[in-house]
Amino acid sequence: MADYNFQEIEKKWQAYWEKNQVFNAQVDHQKPKFYSLDMFPYPSGAGLHVGHPLGYIASDIVTRYKRLRGYNVLHPMGYDSFGLPAEQYAIQTGQHPAITTEQNIQRYTEQLKNIGFAFDWAKEVRTSDPSYYKWTQWIFMQLFNSYYDKSENKAKSISSLVEKFIVSGNAGIDAVCDEDTPSFTAADWNGFSEKQQQEILLKYRLTFLAETTVNWCPALGTVLSNDEVKDGFSERGGHPVERKKMMQWSMRITAYAERLLEGLETVDWSEPIKEMQRNWIGKSIGAEMVFQVKGKDLQIKVFTTRIDTIYGVTYLALAPEHYYVQELITEDQRATAEAYVEVAKNRSERDRMSDVKTISGAFTGSYAINPFNGEEIQIWVADYVLAGYGTGAVMAVPAHDERDYNFAKHFGLEIRQVIEGSMENGSFPGKGGTIINSGFISNMEMKDAMNKAIAFLEEKKIGKGKIQYRMRDAIFTRQRYWGEPLPVYFKDGLPYLMDEKDLPLVLPEVDKYLPTEDGEPPLGRAKDWVYKTEDGEFPLEKSTMPGWAGSSWYFFRYMDPQNDRMMVDPEKEKYWGSVDLYIGGAEHATGHLLYSRFWTKFLYDIGMVSLEEPFQKMINQGMIQGRSNFVYRQKGTNTFVSHGLRDQYDTSAMHVDVNIVHNDQLNLEKFKAWRPDLADAEFILEEGKYICGAEVEKMSKSKYNVVNPDDIIERYGADTLRMYEMFLGPLEQFKPWNTNGIDGVSKFLKKLWKLYHDQQGNLAVSEEKATKEELKALHKAIKKTEEDLENHSFNTSVASFMICVNELTALKCNKREILEPLVIIISPYAPHIAEELWSLLGHQESIIYAQFPKFNEAFLVEDSHEYPVSINGKMRAKVSLSLSLSVAEVEQAALADPAVIKWTEGNPPKKVIVVPGKIVNIVI
Repeated sequence: MADYNFQEIEKKWQAYWEKNQVFNAQVDHQKPKFYSLDMFPYPSGAGLHVGHPLGYIASDIVTRYKRLRGYNVLHPMGYDSFGLPAEQYAIQTGQHPAITTEQNIQRYTEQLKNIGFAFDWAKEVRTSDPSYYKWTQWIFMQLFNSYYDKSENKAKSISSLVEKFIVSGNAGIDAVCDEDTPSFTAADWNGFSEKQQQEILLKYRLTFLAETTVNWCPALGTVLSNDEVKDGFSERGGHPVERKKMMQWSMRITAYAERLLEGLETVDWSEPIKEMQRNWIGKSIGAEMVFQVKGKDLQIKVFTTRIDTIYGVTYLALAPEHYYVQELITEDQRATAEAYVEVAKNRSERDRMSDVKTISGAFTGSYAINPFNGEEIQIWVADYVLAGYGTGAVMAVPAHDERDYNFAKHFGLEIRQVIEGSMENGSFPGKGGTIINSGFISNMEMKDAMNKAIAFLEEKKIGKGKIQYRMRDAIFTRQRYWGEPLPVYFKDGLPYLMDEKDLPLVLPEVDKYLPTEDGEPPLGRAKDWVYKTEDGEFPLEKSTMPGWAGSSWYFFRYMDPQNDRMMVDPEKEKYWGSVDLYIGGAEHATGHLLYSRFWTKFLYDIGMVSLEEPFQKMINQGMIQGRSNFVYRQKGTNTFVSHGLRDQYDTSAMHVDVNIVHNDQLNLEKFKAWRPDLADAEFILEEGKYICGAEVEKMSKSKYNVVNPDDIIERYGADTLRMYEMFLGPLEQFKPWNTNGIDGVSKFLKKLWKLYHDQQGNLAVSEEKATKEELKALHKAIKKTEEDLENHSFNTSVASFMICVNELTALKCNKREILEPLVIIISPYAPHIAEELWSLLGHQESIIYAQFPKFNEAFLVEDSHEYPVSINGKMRAKVSLSLSLSVAEVEQAALADPAVIKWTEGNPPKKVIVVPGKIVNIVI
């Protein structure tokens, strides 16, 4: 029989799909729609390894299945192509980031096409393309021109706010704004200069410019997000990071905090991802109050969810970045406190939140007054307090909070348990300390105690009830080159928007991709980086947008990527709607996924889109881990000992390139050619072979365990790769890659091919009617595949295909009635071989236009049963009988069976008990 030539077949059908634009999606109101989306990749220079396509394969299988079920499917792909890696490479080599990005995209595209994905490449988008980021800039402009109206719970035009200011000032306006926004009358507003008015509006705009504490990395010349900093160093390059205040653009995502929480109840996401977002948003219901500083005209504002424990407060703790810290440090404490603050403020908030073991802080020397009892309490600086959460200061009640308790124990501060009323239930268990009577709020339920305490605060005008969110407004600028320019110019030091007709504002050429000599971002190197208006020339913003800007709305652009009049045509957006299946990594839970939801809600508010939640169903794929191989060098030599003999020698393990290892056996010649220092390597073998050790680790270049999908495809074919990745285990789980196991899937596809051919390699398909056994084998597979695909359980479908093909092979089945539906149900997983077999079966169109076969329960209903026959308590025979027989008929047939006659020796039975469909018991 001619072999299955996967290389020839796969290239043939990939060319066919591209030439005929088979996967090009258009609006079709005659069909239900299905929008399948993968988180689009950043195109790195390394290309794809076998772990990257896991989620893409899963979504592709669902995509192809939905087409077979009659859906009109949108399944696009693009590139998140702005980013720091390309810029760092440009800094090192001088090559423009656009050049390396284009090269990397071509590499990725080639690899993705080789795997046979059903992507609509006509809808490809790239965030670094000016025709794309024109609309990212446009969305920024809409945010700048909007504010959040709390009374209507939506974003509205800033111009409508100005109209209110003109008539009545800001009295009675319920809007999200900066806390230091002053009150003013209509007369005040109308008397303000243009500069004063613009300064006021910045306090309301949904994107605004303000001084913010950021993670500044001098070596990279840019601000980094908390996720990009670990232990005070940048994750990329390991450079020192310091905390400093800078003027930055921010997005007022906090205005949407409640809606972001509510929206989680409407989407089909995993509970862990939802919980990560809930914790990140961090809704707390409590009170805000002020503590007067003794001897100073300062008041420290704190937020607490337990105002009912006010009598247990023994100190105040401030974040190292708190704006009052320097004023609070007294001379006798200055050396110690300032040294501590200098170190603490440069630790990222992520590190400080996760570090529960290290306890550090310093006494400022100042005291605050507890307004409930007039008691003086110490004011400390502590790095467990975060400047960005609440007010950057906490009232510490050590007996009722674990971190307060650990801090108090470490520094020998007083601990008091408040036990009256509800306090005994709210205390931190087993912490001891002084037991006090709360007095003011005793003998009450916690809710009543909270309300009474808040009433006291409001009566004394020292506080109020408040809902607080942990989430901060999102910093929106980076001091980089390779990002979207902001469409903003500056007049009198204040930001103004460019005219929309001048979009896109395209990245300028620069001589270097480094900050200027005086510390400005790289765009400061551009010539004539100015905006010309009728009033003159004005400097443009020199920072660029962060990486998450372009990825926060790309799912809308896929619907209408060539539109140069608007970000998306409303009719196309209404048709395609929300993403029905979104597959991507869980690591984006508090970044991309949160920002995308925020931007979608904003675009909904201004009438640009018809939905509030972009991703209806989401699956987070697990990671494919690498299977590392090791060789064992005898210490002090260039001799390598095989795995089974290593304990007999003094050896040390060394990672080896997995691509020169097969089934854990090392290719000795390739090993010696791998590195110059190994050219004269010698080996101690076991049974003539060098066997390597193995271990499951994260796939990375440093461990030499990266497997290139191109190599797998060349050796086994794309269909084998696709099916094997699904066969490894449930999509959401972490699982090790093991090339050794891929042979089984490869053999299965060859067996499938053989089912359709005779020994001479010719198509041999019969038009005969299928038998019951053949129909049963097929319909078991149809049922299982349909159930699995609806539940996204891909690995078990592969197993069902193998069982089905084995059963049909044993039955020597070659019936069209069986083989045609079989190839359809396998086609989402192995599309190339399916297309070829479908074509050989005489079909002119792609298999993508076929219909998924209907499952028929009748073919699985058993019409006979093999009865075990028990004689005097021992099973002596088996009799296969129709399930339609009566009890009397079963008894008669069992007694007439030769094997039963042998054991009864012809004697009449004393009793016969028949359990229909189960067993026959005979007593002699």
